[in-house]
Amino acid sequence: MKQGKQYFAKMIVILNMMFLLPVITHAQEKLAQTGLQFLDIGLSPRAEALGGAFVLAGDNADALFYNPAGISKTSSVYDFTLNRVQWFADIKYNAVGAIYRPFSGDYGVFGVSFLNASYGDFYGTRVAAGTAEGYQDIGIFSPTSYALGLSYGKQLSDNFSIGGQVKYVKQDLGSNLLEAGGPTKENSVSGFAFDFGMMYSTAIKGFDFGMSIKNFATDFKYEQYSFEAPLTFRVGISLKVFQLMGMSDISQDVLVVADAVHPRDSGEHLDLGAEYTFFKMVALRIGYKVNYSEQGFTAGLGLNQDLASSINVRFGYSYGSFGIWNNVHRFSVGCSL
Repeated sequence: MKQGKQYFAKMIVILNMMFLLPVITHAQEKLAQTGLQFLDIGLSPRAEALGGAFVLAGDNADALFYNPAGISKTSSVYDFTLNRVQWFADIKYNAVGAIYRPFSGDYGVFGVSFLNASYGDFYGTRVAAGTAEGYQDIGIFSPTSYALGLSYGKQLSDNFSIGGQVKYVKQDLGSNLLEAGGPTKENSVSGFAFDFGMMYSTAIKGFDFGMSIKNFATDFKYEQYSFEAPLTFRVGISLKVFQLMGMSDISQDVLVVADAVHPRDSGEHLDLGAEYTFFKMVALRIGYKVNYSEQGFTAGLGLNQDLASSINVRFGYSYGSFGIWNNVHRFSVGCSL
């Protein structure tokens, strides 16, 4: 039985690679031609404090937004997370995630996620040749974007986990008149996008690798020209330093992570991060995003506290530099039962 599971796991890896290679090849032909950019925003303070390197570090509801295979690593029956991102230009992102692990994970782990982007209010105008200003106010409108996802993750063996997510995404940029007295045009798009991922624990204790693909979807179209979702392919490794050194100090731990990133709409990146945890209560994090146009240094902290034998609450914060733009701050509150 065990050999059968190992064989199945290897076949999944081979099939994933066969599927992803043509996607990567196609992605090299397209640069700066994607929309729905809210799907590509880093949401978790822990993940972004680690420079965004989260293919392997996620083991709770935060993994829903990075690598759905990570939810299979949870040891809790329920886990919830609420994330808030203070983006530049007064843009805000809010995300909620919840996972459920019934029957000790024998049938996998199920998850649901919701992401909402708030862009604020905009003043609408239209051309009015007969006025002194040359335009006419048409009122205030508020663009909206959201994604609702359903996920599933399963640990196929002690070493191998897979996961997937289907997301319904929608973006609404308001309405406008094509001509005076004519019909109103609704500027909105919607459809489905998919995430996939896997994680593998090697024979070297403390050394894992994995991969994820986010936002795989068909083209979207507003009016004349179609555009693609921000497809992103990642390959990551993680090193648990104390385990690699043969140490078993339960009072502290050091995690080092790195993700190689291949996005559809820009050149390749490298995300690097490290986390020091003390008594599983306080975590100090640092990271760096390599080959990004504006982003670079990241840092943050996490706090964990057991309220009872089966209830744990956590708080996370991260800071990220953003070049000429405002620095980005992220906050999260989570709970596991």
